[in-house]
Order: sequence, then C-alpha cells, then structure tokens
Amino acid sequence: MEEVRIDVRNQTPERIAEAKRSSELCFKINHTMPTSLECKKLIDDLFNNNIGEGTIIHPPIFTLLADKIKIGKNVVIMNGFQCMSAGGLTIEDNTMISLNCTIATNNHDFYERHIITCKPVYIKKNVWIGVNVTILPGVTIGENAVIGAGTIVTKDVPDNAVVVGCPAKVIKYLEPEKFNS
Repeated sequence: MEEVRIDVRNQTPERIAEAKRSSELCFKINHTMPTSLECKKLIDDLFNNNIGEGTIIHPPIFTLLADKIKIGKNVVIMNGFQCMSAGGLTIEDNTMISLNCTIATNNHDFYERHIITCKPVYIKKNVWIGVNVTILPGVTIGENAVIGAGTIVTKDVPDNAVVVGCPAKVIKYLEPEKFNS
C-alpha cells in the first residue's frame, strides 16, 4: 500500500468542506434519538448513502472524512465507533464491530508533524471486532477473522485468524468450512 502524505496547513477547499460536513453530521447524529428515522437518515447522509442494505450503526460515532468510508451489507457497528479516515476505510459485508473501537487510517510524520501519513484500512467480510479494539493505518483484516477485546492491530491479520494482544498476535485459526454462507 502506498502512503499518501497530506500537509494539514494547506488543505484543499474540498477536504475542509468534507471535514465540516462530517463533523456537523456526527454532532447531529450523536444528539438525536438513536432509534429514530431521523437518526438513520442522518447516518445515511453522513456516509453519502454508501452503506449496504441491512447495516446498523449505533451512535455515538465520530469521523472527520466520512466520504472516505465504504460499508458493506449487514454490518453492525456498536456505540463509540471512531475513525480517522483520511487514508480510506472499507468494511465488507457481515462484519461486526463492538463498542468503542477506533480505526486510524492516518498518522503524523515523526519529524514533520503537520504532515499526515495515510494508508487505507481494509476489513474483509465476516470479521468480528471485539470491544475497545484499535486498528492502525495500512492494515488488512482477513475474511472471518476475530479480533479480541482490547487488541491493537498493527499488521495485517490473515483469513480465519483469531488475534489478541498489544500488538495483536495470532492465537489460533478458525475452520472456514464451519461458517454458514
């Protein structure tokens, strides 16, 4: 994955507008009755209707660049989801993300701190992400993987792997033939 570098002192008008739009919609979502049709419409607006059928997102949520996020079908995202999405985030079908998870697709250059370094995060289908997980830039989470509670994911996770810890380590592999299609 190629890194993209952005100087936050010289942002494009489009990026500034998207950050404002996303921030304001997150505020509205987080202050609206979570089970209301109004909240669902605000969430659809936040992600530019780029959410698959059957997906449920529970507020509160926060992201500054929602236009960089693509969410598949039948995804469940629980309360407290935060995403630094400048690098792009793809969440495939049937993924479950538990409470208080953070996905960071960008970081700052160690020496030029006004430069953010961006790499996409890709979460393949049928992934289960536990409570308080942090996923760092450039990571791909493999199909059917399970990320244990409190894990910090710094590197790619293979298909069917169960990972835990800080940093994440594979503790076992699941049998893919046991999954319902």
